Amino acid sequence: MKKLLTIGFAMFVFVLNAQSMSNADQIQNPSYEKVGDLVKVTTFYETGEIKEQGFYDADKKLTGKWLQFDKQGKKTTVAHYYKGAKVGKWFVWKGDKLLELDYEASRIASVNEWKGGDTVIADN
Repeated sequence: MKKLLTIGFAMFVFVLNAQSMSNADQIQNPSYEKVGDLVKVTTFYETGEIKEQGFYDADKKLTGKWLQFDKQGKKTTVAHYYKGAKVGKWFVWKGDKLLELDYEASRIASVNEWKGGDTVIADN
C-alpha cells in the first residue's frame, strides 16, 4: 500500500509540473502568422509581453521591419532586412541615447547618436 501511495504521489507531482511547464512554454514559444507571401513571427517574454516581432520570406530569411521591445513593452530596436541582409536605417534606444545606423549590404555605412537633451523622434 505504501508503494502504491508513493507511485500515486509521484505521478500527481509529475502531472502538476507538466501542466505548469506547458503554460510557460505557451507564453515563451513564438507565434507564426501568414501575411501574404511572408510569415510574421512574434516572440514573447515569460511575462507575456512581446519581445520581438518581424517577418520571414519564403526562403526563411528575415525581411522587412523587425521590432524589439524590453520587458516593460518599450521599443528598443527598429531594424530593416531584405532577404536576410541588413538594410536601411536602424534605430536602437539605449538608456538616454538613440543610435541611428545606416546599413548598406549588411555593413554599417554611418552612425548618428543623440543623447538625453536632443529632441529626436524616430518611429520608422
